[in-house]
Amino acid sequence: MVTARRWMPGLADLRTYQRAWLPSDLLAGLSVAAIQVPTAVAYATLAGFRPETGLYASVLPVVAYAFFGSSRQLIVGPDSATCALVAATLLPLAGQDPARYLDYSVILALLVGVLSVAGGIARLGFIADFLARPILTGFLNGVGLSIIAGQLGKLFGIPLQSREFLEQIWEFGHSLASTHRLTLAVGVAVLAVLIALKRVAPKVPAPLAGVVAGGLAVFVFDLGARGVRVVGEVAAGLPPLGIPSVDPTDVRALAVGALGIALVSYCSAMLTARSFAAKNHYEIDANQDFIALGVANLAAGLSRGFVISGADSRTAVSNAVGGKSRVTGLVAAIATAGVVLFLTGPIGYVPSAALAAVLIMAGIGLIDVATLAALRRIAPFEFRLSIATTIGVLLVGVLPGILIAVALAIVKLLAFLSRPGDAILGEIPGQDGYHDIAGHADAKTVPGLIVYRFDAAPVFVNADRLKQRIRAVVADAATKPRWLLFSAEAANLLDFTGAEAIEQIRGELAAQNITFAIARSRGLFDTMLHRSGLADRIGARHRFPSVRSGVHAFLEQNQPPAAGHDMR
Repeated sequence: MVTARRWMPGLADLRTYQRAWLPSDLLAGLSVAAIQVPTAVAYATLAGFRPETGLYASVLPVVAYAFFGSSRQLIVGPDSATCALVAATLLPLAGQDPARYLDYSVILALLVGVLSVAGGIARLGFIADFLARPILTGFLNGVGLSIIAGQLGKLFGIPLQSREFLEQIWEFGHSLASTHRLTLAVGVAVLAVLIALKRVAPKVPAPLAGVVAGGLAVFVFDLGARGVRVVGEVAAGLPPLGIPSVDPTDVRALAVGALGIALVSYCSAMLTARSFAAKNHYEIDANQDFIALGVANLAAGLSRGFVISGADSRTAVSNAVGGKSRVTGLVAAIATAGVVLFLTGPIGYVPSAALAAVLIMAGIGLIDVATLAALRRIAPFEFRLSIATTIGVLLVGVLPGILIAVALAIVKLLAFLSRPGDAILGEIPGQDGYHDIAGHADAKTVPGLIVYRFDAAPVFVNADRLKQRIRAVVADAATKPRWLLFSAEAANLLDFTGAEAIEQIRGELAAQNITFAIARSRGLFDTMLHRSGLADRIGARHRFPSVRSGVHAFLEQNQPPAAGHDMR
């Protein structure tokens, strides 16, 4: 049981399944399928596949996650952002060859699966925290705008050749005169249905209602014969399982894209999984979910699908309808398989403009204006990073946008680490321990002693700042200090450059007859302190388990000046 719960949490949960949950899970599963079928078809066209490929990606991957995932509610499947990444990766390699395109998609899904499983086994689940929310928001905003721009031609019945955002907008603007009015009428009508249902009946599967309405209009009024493009024939039956043969050179090229897609799809899935876990008061295992997402992508590849991720809209539907467990996903997968086997005929009547409307709504759903407004008000620097990420996605493409997002995340982290705060510590009336004396006129410090705290781990990006700040603190002291007690409470790490900086400061202070002492060193910081020899050079007499014990040692080893004198 322990092994099953560790590697297949879903199997362990099913053993304790409560029958009272079944009606809610059945209803929720059918509701998810009602949204999943039309969106999967739409996302397949977004990624450049035939409609049935999106349905293939909505069956076995959902089952795989239900058994391997730690979230009881997350629904996986085709996702707008992931589909945009898939298209950006495959088009330069496969071009306009549909068979090659699909073969490469299978390999890409398998690569993403392998990388994700390896990441989970290596316990790299923490990377879900790496793409900060502002940067991920900017990335998704860019993807949303790119999706909208890419669907305008289909909505207006205009054949556009451009694939880059600015070129698409330019070509669309210059081609408006050739709008196919009947196609536009169908697309706008479906878009109106989607918007109206979202506002007045949010529990109704709007994408299903929209494409059904569009399909009925095509069937009843024979709109296909009047120039309205439709999905056309959709292959029935489940796909053959297998792995295609491709050029190893292309596999290496696909691996680069797979790495970026694995990062973004995992981060996106974890945002959804964590938010619904928090709403329903349970915990998820980030490393296990990395593995689960990998297994789901392996299933997608083996079943001739494409890369999948967490689907926030379908997960939200499951939660709203009352889905209790992962049985919801299993029901949705079975219902989708039923459509693939028996109901592909009606899908052929769906107008392309209706799918464009669904995708435009999905793109709008990715754009998070509220978070941008909050960032602008609260964190201007992160607001600028978010906007820069969006611009990067729009100007250089979705896939390079990942690199921009990662680079900006690193810049943000380095900027934070390189300019940490610091404090001089003292006693504040009414508070236990030693605290930052800034802003406290009644704070007391010990004459001749500076208790200094650096609010970060001393490493290569902030080592120079540490030296500059300690020099400034010593120079600004009202009277020359005899000791500087470094509080390492905020430092959980010390690298070679940081150790060199501390040794240099220790030497400079010694030249001024100022003793360098240290308090609260622990963990990796303390390990490096001993490994580098700094612990011995500082000496056991000047290393303390707490700031208070260091202050007491100073008072014992030094005759303090007159009571009440404040060195500040």
